[in-house]
Amino acid sequence: MSTTLPSETPLAHLGQRLARLGMVLYAVFAPHSIAASEISIAIGALGWLIRTVATGQTGLRRSKFDLVILLFLLWTVVSSLLSAEPGISVPKLTSCWVVLLFYLTRAVITKPSAILLVTLLILSGTAGVFYSVYDLLRGRGVVIESLSLDSPFQQLGVRPGDTIWRVAGRRVYSTTDIDQAIKTNPLDTPISVSIISQGEHVERPGLTVTAALQQKPAPSGLVGSARSHRFRASGWTRHYETFSELLQIIAQLAFGLALANLRNHGANKYFKATLLASSLLALGIVLTAMRTVLVAFVLGACFIAWRSARGFVKYALTAALATVLVIGAMVVWQTRAENALSFADPSAALRSQVARVGLSRIMLHPFFGHGMDAMKKHWNEWGFLSINRAAKRASDMSDTNSYGILLGALGALTGFFASSLVNYNYGDGEVALLFWWVMGVALVLSDFNNPQNAQRGSGSKQNESQL
Repeated sequence: MSTTLPSETPLAHLGQRLARLGMVLYAVFAPHSIAASEISIAIGALGWLIRTVATGQTGLRRSKFDLVILLFLLWTVVSSLLSAEPGISVPKLTSCWVVLLFYLTRAVITKPSAILLVTLLILSGTAGVFYSVYDLLRGRGVVIESLSLDSPFQQLGVRPGDTIWRVAGRRVYSTTDIDQAIKTNPLDTPISVSIISQGEHVERPGLTVTAALQQKPAPSGLVGSARSHRFRASGWTRHYETFSELLQIIAQLAFGLALANLRNHGANKYFKATLLASSLLALGIVLTAMRTVLVAFVLGACFIAWRSARGFVKYALTAALATVLVIGAMVVWQTRAENALSFADPSAALRSQVARVGLSRIMLHPFFGHGMDAMKKHWNEWGFLSINRAAKRASDMSDTNSYGILLGALGALTGFFASSLVNYNYGDGEVALLFWWVMGVALVLSDFNNPQNAQRGSGSKQNESQL
């Protein structure tokens, strides 16, 4: 539904412009930076607050999700208070603010702006994939050929074949860069070293620079010259796992738009553009070599493909998605440890252990759980569908863009939940924010395509304006 402005005061319009600017900035930065995303949300929230004060209205409408979200938040609070470690869980309640983005999105954006914002999000995510391809072609760091016996990197467990690509937060591309980073670092200040070992990213803190070390001509004691091209893509984000989860959500939106155009208009130019975008975003997921997210994406994409496509197209899309899995398996085999495909590597073993321990402890606290992050302290001790209906309405109304976004949101929801079975998506701020934003956009479009809401809001069409 549209966001109405009952007061035409300059202050109300200023607030609306700021709120929309925040939404635009969030759509641009969400796939790349948590800091920029939070600043964007703050701008949007400030604009909404100014508009609310000027108009006396929040722009929100009740929905059937409100009670569910309220109960979810209350359950989270109670589970934290009754946690095995309330000292850890209660401070983590600050992360619940991400739910506010769901309501801010509903209060600020309209149907035309929702379509534009999703388009910006898809383009921004695609740009991150292009950068990832460039980063892989360029290479990272320097592959270590040998270390001297007195090299300070011996204590960090660096071995020949490993790649050092960041020292003290700065990228390095040669042993000379590493030596320079050591010489310019403040004395007796620990350095964090970013290492790529068998395709995995590892942070090793604790390298302390001494005066004697800085006085050496080559303090690193390293020999190496080649850059590494065997690493997991991460775009401009801090980590490949976060990048992969973000791309999974964005790729579903692009794929949903492609399916909607194919169903309503055939293989037109918009179908081709959105299919290309979803393919590029899927490539980005493949390059992260995240097995779980890749499977989650294919599951979500297959689900919405079987819901919207018909006849031969349905099977062709399924075959194409199966091909994505095959290509992904090849990238995992080339990038990660030898046993990654057989799920016998340490990463899979860790997730399996966490799942077993989690299942074994459910009956100890069946209703409120153990509290957020309590397992961090007890790791050794413990051994550790409303959117669906809205999409159908949009399809019946031949509203291609709304249908596509709602279809994509359904796929994103499916993939998000599937991936969350083994990945900590609810605790990753960037992923959780995007999830709630997409759900807010879906509810805006769901309200617009609800015949009852459409009739109630028919007198406010003059207030619907694009960004």
